[in-house]
Amino acid sequence: QVQLVESGGGLVQPGGSLRLSCAASGSIFSWNAMGWYRQAPGEQRELVATITRRGSTDYADSVKGRFTISSDNAKITVYLQMNSLKPEDTAVYSCNIEKAAVRGRGGRYDYWGQGTQVTVSS
Repeated sequence: QVQLVESGGGLVQPGGSLRLSCAASGSIFSWNAMGWYRQAPGEQRELVATITRRGSTDYADSVKGRFTISSDNAKITVYLQMNSLKPEDTAVYSCNIEKAAVRGRGGRYDYWGQGTQVTVSS
């Protein structure tokens, strides 16, 4: 069974930094990309950043220059370094693995983590 486990969320003051991690497990042997999404109360879930297995990255305009996504393919783990955090970055951050192929199961599917709360407040 595929699991994505996030860690690293918490409470931080404006201007501070946090680093999120997301480790995937469950006999995954191939995937297209991993990414981070966030959802604030009363808002739609939005893309924060993605990274393909080959290392190409994409960011939401609101986080460009402040957030950096990286990954360790051998560990099937994705990271999100968040600097210069703002109160509007407050949300539940969830990681995603896109089009993952799993041993013993045909096809490719997307999987999601449970999410980790990030709160930016003084």
